[in-house]
Amino acid sequence: MGLFSRLFGSGAPDGFTGSLEPDETVIASAPVRDGHLVVTSLGLWVPGPRRIGWHLISKVKWEGALRVVEAREAGTEGTVVLLEDLPAMRFTVAEPSRVLRGISQRVEGSIRHRERVESPGVWILQRKIPGQDGFVWQARGDAGVSLDAVRAAVSAFASRLAG
Repeated sequence: MGLFSRLFGSGAPDGFTGSLEPDETVIASAPVRDGHLVVTSLGLWVPGPRRIGWHLISKVKWEGALRVVEAREAGTEGTVVLLEDLPAMRFTVAEPSRVLRGISQRVEGSIRHRERVESPGVWILQRKIPGQDGFVWQARGDAGVSLDAVRAAVSAFASRLAG
């Protein structure tokens, strides 16, 4: 634990039960039902608590509540990681601006390159993984696009990456 943390605490809200990494910085937090949302340099902590890395958050939006879509790694095509979105999580937050801004900035900041395959509707992203050197190539389909269709859409791209 660094000197700053020993003197001033981690910045995590009272009652937060997650285990922050020694170099993990708290950016913003908000109480929600069953715990806290905690925005850190390494990801978004959700009730449980568990941390979702910025490279695995597909979408975040304010819709009267904070809507967060997490992706799971569902396979690979060459060196491209294929993602599938999980059902959206919704969090009621009294003061969303700081948390929403923190999440949006870090999700967008993790993206180094993006391109679109219009048919069938696939995004190919180069993303930084928080707390690690380098990057990862990812592909995720729009709603309703099957994993097989995502795989087919990125196969030529993955072949070019392989050289």
